[in-house]
Amino acid sequence: MTPTPHLTASDVRTERPAEFQPAERASLPHAGAATVDIVVPVYNEERALPGCLRTLHTRLSRGFPFPWRITVADNASTDATLATARRLADELPGVGVVHLDRKGRGLALRTVWGASEADIVAYMDVDLSTGLDGLLPLIAPLASGHSDLAIGSRLAAGARTVRGPRREFVSRCYNGVIRLTHGVRFTDAQCGFKAARTEMLRPLLKVTRDDAWFFDTELLLLAEHNGLRIHEVPVDWVEDVDTRVDVVSTATDDLRGLWRMARLKASGDARVAVVPRPEPAAEHPDAVLAPAGRRGALSWEVGCFVAIGVVSTVGQALLYWLLRGWWTPPVANLISLLVLTVLNTEANRRLTFRHSAAPPARVHLGAGGLFVLGYAVTSAAVLWFKWLDPGASTAAETAVLAAASVAVTCVRFAVLRLAVFAGPRRTRRRERIPT
Repeated sequence: MTPTPHLTASDVRTERPAEFQPAERASLPHAGAATVDIVVPVYNEERALPGCLRTLHTRLSRGFPFPWRITVADNASTDATLATARRLADELPGVGVVHLDRKGRGLALRTVWGASEADIVAYMDVDLSTGLDGLLPLIAPLASGHSDLAIGSRLAAGARTVRGPRREFVSRCYNGVIRLTHGVRFTDAQCGFKAARTEMLRPLLKVTRDDAWFFDTELLLLAEHNGLRIHEVPVDWVEDVDTRVDVVSTATDDLRGLWRMARLKASGDARVAVVPRPEPAAEHPDAVLAPAGRRGALSWEVGCFVAIGVVSTVGQALLYWLLRGWWTPPVANLISLLVLTVLNTEANRRLTFRHSAAPPARVHLGAGGLFVLGYAVTSAAVLWFKWLDPGASTAAETAVLAAASVAVTCVRFAVLRLAVFAGPRRTRRRERIPT
């Protein structure tokens, strides 16, 4: 997907800048110290907009503990949406309007967020599919400095969603593809309920290119790739049956976007200069430590790798035994090894070598090469055993396969540690406790 050029100054018209409304109460720590700009992107939403703004405005006016304002981002609506937004801005204090001459939710968010002077920027969909009870939990960790981005998740533990099986299937498949291809930890990339600390967000906005629905995923991939902390809020979410999203077209664009982001990461262009996060104090100001400490790093890696290897070996042997009833030894071995290699690599990336800063492209390429080696060695071992004893049982074949897998695993650990995950580690500088 070829990104469209960014807007020029003539493409954006701030119809009515809004003043921040004062917080009614400040019962939370750090409340009142951060201003919040909540953006509602709209395209041809003249019917839904009044109810959305009045509901949101009432909720914010009745006890939201941070100074706030609402910005309607009208991106090239062709109906009466802009006129409706202007009328509501006259009626409701703290509501502003920005008009863009080009369509695109991602374009609207990047433009309005990038120009906002608020400490925290957020957005929600105009249909209010996400319950507003999740708004304060979304903002609070950003205001306290605990997190850099916060997202609503329909797939996190505790979330309650009401949607059809087709939408559920598509959402889970898409987020599964993101985790498989990019190894991310967040669970729901596309929920229309997100917020970020502006100072951390601006460097990422300069790298984003998508103007449509993939913008959310693109932003989160960049944030996690650059080590920003993403907080997830399980939300209540009800599907809008009147949605205008073309699921098939959006899914195709999203897959293209994932491929583009993978190439961007591999080239190194996904790295941006983000504002450094203050770290907990240490005994000496010059102490530079890996997140889990340097001491015992090798012991942790060996122990974790062995544990994952044992589970993977047992899993491969079991899967091979199950598949052997249908397929020949090489085919059954290929399928079982392929499945367990993917799971093993992801487990080692997240746990064993979690401090490594190796780029994902090198990790997956190295794992692919080791997969070819493992398949060749284990298949050769099984075929050689069958040649020596043609009447051997499946159980005996499985034992030989497991032994060969152990040997391959030892070689795999050495190659992963010394080559694939080698290089600089993620480090952090700790500061002296003020006295």
